[in-house]
Amino acid sequence: MTAGAARTDDWTTPTTDEVVAEVFRIPLPLPNDGLRAVNVYVLVDGDGLLLVDAGWAIAEARSQLEKGLAAIRFTLADVRRFLVTHVHRDHYTLAVHLRRDFGSRVALGADERPTLEELIDPSHVALGGQLEMLRRCGAQTLADEIGRATEHARPVDAGWELPDEWLKDGDRVTHGSRSLEVVATPGHTQGHVVFHDTDARLLFAGDHVLPTITPSIGFGPLIAHSPLADFLGSLAKIRQRPDALLLPAHGPVAPSAHARVDQLTDHHGRRLDETETAVAHGASNAFEAATALRWTRRGRHLSELDLFNRMLAVTETQAHLVLLAAQGRLRQVDDAWRRRYLPA
Repeated sequence: MTAGAARTDDWTTPTTDEVVAEVFRIPLPLPNDGLRAVNVYVLVDGDGLLLVDAGWAIAEARSQLEKGLAAIRFTLADVRRFLVTHVHRDHYTLAVHLRRDFGSRVALGADERPTLEELIDPSHVALGGQLEMLRRCGAQTLADEIGRATEHARPVDAGWELPDEWLKDGDRVTHGSRSLEVVATPGHTQGHVVFHDTDARLLFAGDHVLPTITPSIGFGPLIAHSPLADFLGSLAKIRQRPDALLLPAHGPVAPSAHARVDQLTDHHGRRLDETETAVAHGASNAFEAATALRWTRRGRHLSELDLFNRMLAVTETQAHLVLLAAQGRLRQVDDAWRRRYLPA
């Protein structure tokens, strides 16, 4: 493909795309996931490889990565290092599994450590933090339904392990002549990072800036105080840096990170206004406001979404309500078991 041009065909098609010289994109399949695939980026230098993100630890993803590397005459054993943008399993877990087999090193943002330590705790309850939040947000029935669906899940069985390296904001990672700056971008997760090659104008953006969808906010076992404020602050941080070719984890490569940052910022501005209006019209909690809002580009009702996305919709609405209260546009009222919002 031409560097800087978004693909016009299906970005999830198994392939090995050369984005720019010695940087390749390999989409890996995801199981039972509306996103369908995750992009892994391969940086070549001599006989060694650095990969940005790794995929989900399933046989189909490992096989496709092996085939994608073979197309450029490399093997899994040639991967020296994984730089992982965040701890979600579709980015992190395959790196852990391949490290066991080939000894490659795995690096992750330092602020993901509390989340990862929670995930590897044998006593951790799947989606426990989300279920508690849903109940406080007035979504008791939804929380009960999700609890029944996940009651036998054991996150520790996914094979979570600590990385070899913790990356901090401002760190630099070198691979041959290429230098990548680590940029902390909390919001999607608390420890999300992106990797910026300012010389080559490349931004390996993970799930922070996606070209066709808005990233979920604050999904993880530990709940941030104001994940939307974090996310918007991280968008502003990227907007202040030099523009770059957008290399997202989900979706096609796009010519300008700045252009998409502006769109995401505008989207959340409109969503804040819509959420404030929902409260003005009688919604008193995140579940009621999420029910009043419309979802996806198709304008669906909350009840039309699948179970997982209903949960994300309510928790994202809660993030907007928290920010509106912090801005003085709404009043937050905490009762013993519920959190309510009123017009200011």
